[in-house]
Amino acid sequence: MEPNSIAILPAAPMYIRNRDVEHVYRQDSDFQYLCGFPEPEAVIALIPGREHGEYVLFCRERDPERELWDGLRAGQDGAIKEYGADDAFPIGDIDDILPGLIEGRDRVYYAIGTNEAFDHRLMEWIKTIRAKARQGAQPPSEFVALDHLLHDMRLYKSSNEVKVMKHAAEISARAHIRAMQASRAGLF
Repeated sequence: MEPNSIAILPAAPMYIRNRDVEHVYRQDSDFQYLCGFPEPEAVIALIPGREHGEYVLFCRERDPERELWDGLRAGQDGAIKEYGADDAFPIGDIDDILPGLIEGRDRVYYAIGTNEAFDHRLMEWIKTIRAKARQGAQPPSEFVALDHLLHDMRLYKSSNEVKVMKHAAEISARAHIRAMQASRAGLF
């Protein structure tokens, strides 16, 4: 990323199958690649040179009642401890915090067109910053396609990524061999 920029990437949305039943959740591949955070209703902001940490994660707060239905949530403490975020905020506070993180940045790295609802939200934040230009607010002057850059990064593997992939393949091969050794006619 260029100096004085910010990258913003929302998690994949939840999809409703019928009424109050959701499809099994699958995280956005780019989001998963960057942070490994498995929950919906989350947003990553990567801000090179930020004094209080470059990796900011907005996510759902812990909620014991909802966790009975939806499963455990990392919350802000888990986002920092388990997923390496430098800073974490409740997703409900994003409208108050993220525009301030965008303001003064020259460029925004973002995958326009992949999440229409979030596209609209981001443009509203930019319009709010532009409306304050007379008071000295500086909106970003450039948008850069984040998805193109991430897809290149995901395509070319580091030596460590290759090592992990080979180890996973070895485990899978051993499991298949054990399954073949245990199988016989009539066994399901």
